Amino acid sequence: MLLPLLRRALAAASPRGTRRCSLGACSSYRLRDALHPLWQSPLSIPGGTRQSPINIQWRDSIYDPFLKPLKISYDPTTCLHIWNNGYSFLVEFDDSADRSVITGGPLENQYRLKQFHFHWGAINEWGSEHTVDSKVYPAELHLVHWNAVVYPTFEEAVMEGNGLAVIGVFLKLGEHHEGLQMLVDALPAVKHKDTVIEFDVFDPSCLIPSCPDYWTYAGSLTTPPLTESVTWIIKKKPIEVDENQLEAFRMLLFTSDGEEEKRMVDNFRPLQPLMNRTVRSSFQNMHLLNIEAQSKDHAQQIGP
Repeated sequence: MLLPLLRRALAAASPRGTRRCSLGACSSYRLRDALHPLWQSPLSIPGGTRQSPINIQWRDSIYDPFLKPLKISYDPTTCLHIWNNGYSFLVEFDDSADRSVITGGPLENQYRLKQFHFHWGAINEWGSEHTVDSKVYPAELHLVHWNAVVYPTFEEAVMEGNGLAVIGVFLKLGEHHEGLQMLVDALPAVKHKDTVIEFDVFDPSCLIPSCPDYWTYAGSLTTPPLTESVTWIIKKKPIEVDENQLEAFRMLLFTSDGEEEKRMVDNFRPLQPLMNRTVRSSFQNMHLLNIEAQSKDHAQQIGP
């Protein structure tokens, strides 16, 4: 019963004559004192057990030696547009063939890149959706992929448990990011809601840290319809961006041209309970290994 309701919710969210949103990138829950339009419909997952985002507890994550390295192969010429959808800005890709794909990691199939988007705060003290040991980053990148091996369309993949794979990358304040700057330079042209510009020949792999380490868990979309269809792959290392680049995100607007301006900030969902899920890591926790080694040494020193 739930699946047909969610399908209708997705259809209702994309009325005829409007641009269909691939994943409804994100939203602020409140615009000043008003609820953001994305959250005005009573869309939820009754009894949901794998909602996102979550706080990743480094100590509680389980090292899985069988997790493979994530293989990323993006064709820069598949990049199409930048679109301000009123909740974030989406950089969209041609996903009609297997030209920009990821494989390996926790995934059983090859997944096609559909779009990427960011979540960020009004100030640097918050903005990311996921947290690590309760540490919050000023922004988070999500690269959204879908399982084209099993499902014929992105819209169908959104509704299924293994339909999507999202790579999450934290952004931290630091050095200027050359790769991001090309995108930042284009943002003034999509300042207002529903503006779209061509944006071709961009390789988003420049936004992914070279460190191969990641956490993975079973989760959901972070916007309505909140379907529990996402295999999350959260990179351990953040990328660095500078203050001006983050400020360029904050200059965008939730509102259309001619409406009262509402800055596009704080477009993230609050943390959700982990419940009975396990967060796996592709790397060993060296801090815990060091503690265990020290404990063994201590035991040997005081032993008979």
